[in-house]
Amino acid sequence: MLVLAQLAVRFISPARVFAWANRPPRFVRRFATDEIGWIAWAIETLSARPWINALSLPCALAAHAMLRRRGIASRLCLGVARTGDDLATHAWVEIGKDKIVGGDEAGGFTLLAEFGGAY
Repeated sequence: MLVLAQLAVRFISPARVFAWANRPPRFVRRFATDEIGWIAWAIETLSARPWINALSLPCALAAHAMLRRRGIASRLCLGVARTGDDLATHAWVEIGKDKIVGGDEAGGFTLLAEFGGAY
């Protein structure tokens, strides 16, 4: 899923990617909390490999897709922060108030947009 997310970021227009991310899941399973940890572990483990070179947006998209496929409602969040004269961007996934993927770095970023959510 991470490779597909990287391809989507590279070759599909942002409007289509974020429209897809904003769709509700087909079904909702509220008590699938054991799968959340496995998904976060899988994304973080694979994205740490040097050959995959995954940035935060593909990681967040992959986690959001994996959660949605399992019926777990999540939010894909995009943030921005000023670093000196430049702007830095970051993407992370939230379930409720918990940051699942990319949450360690999300503290210094201002929320700019969110897609998906509780349904």
